[in-house]
Amino acid sequence: MVIDNQLKQKNLHLKEKLENIKVVLTDNDGVLTDTGVYYSAKGEELKRFSIRDGMGIERLRKYAGVETIIVTGEESGSVKSRAEKLKITEYYLGIKKKEEVLSEVMKKHNLKINEIAFVGDDSNDVEVMKLVGFRATPSNGMSFIKEIADYVCENTGGNGAFREVAELIIAFKNE
Repeated sequence: MVIDNQLKQKNLHLKEKLENIKVVLTDNDGVLTDTGVYYSAKGEELKRFSIRDGMGIERLRKYAGVETIIVTGEESGSVKSRAEKLKITEYYLGIKKKEEVLSEVMKKHNLKINEIAFVGDDSNDVEVMKLVGFRATPSNGMSFIKEIADYVCENTGGNGAFREVAELIIAFKNE
């Protein structure tokens, strides 16, 4: 997906924010997945991830020098497996107050708040989203998240929303 000139024109006000981004923090469920989870008698078995979103993570690293870090309230083994497959070396599982991870990430990577983006979709993402330099949400993110987002994707969670954010960052960083 390439961001066309019309979309770039429409989002010129985001240019300054996107040029500064060095790390994208993202929620998992509802952003990298479609919010669905499959259970069996053994418990959680499967989550669905988008190949396009995975390519977005790889392209973001390769073409913009931006790393992705997963911050999720879940402690699902599938998140760890997906992160490892995508060569995401830093992820935080079981985090209920995601804003508390922010200072650790900033210190570890020597970042300023305006150099961090967050992609989230629900109530447990609100506080961290209020703090970062750029905020995005899938089109099916909760309405109160859309109200604080700098960018609302056309795509839904688990269906290309992260890829859309990645391509937007790539386009503006390489302009």
